[in-house]
Amino acid sequence: MSDRPPFHLAVPVDDIARAREFYGGVLGLAEGRSAEHWVDWDLDGHQLVTHRSAGSGPVGHSDVDGHRVPVPHFGLVVDVERFHDLAGRLKAAGTTFVIEPYLRFAGEPGEQWTMFLLDPAGNALEFKAFRDLSQLFAS
Repeated sequence: MSDRPPFHLAVPVDDIARAREFYGGVLGLAEGRSAEHWVDWDLDGHQLVTHRSAGSGPVGHSDVDGHRVPVPHFGLVVDVERFHDLAGRLKAAGTTFVIEPYLRFAGEPGEQWTMFLLDPAGNALEFKAFRDLSQLFAS
């Protein structure tokens, strides 16, 4: 674990078994504590909790680099190799992408690989990778 404190994020899901298949099976996250209605996941040292819930609010969009980005969304910044490995794993699992993996802001500050997808409950996720991580907050 890094010297930064881990964050905690709880998201609604409509089916715990499908959440386990997606977060544990497809994404490969380690499962932590759980009960009938929730599961803790290790999201690179951060606590992600999937709670069975009757539903969530509608997803909006924001225009970024010519794409309609789903809002709200969450995810991870990973290295480029892991990004491409994860993209391959998601494609092999038959994932339908909201935004297919692509290079965003090519040649500009903050150049990054990015992809957006929905989990089985409709929560939007983004995974991204910077060639130069020091560009994470570049303006």
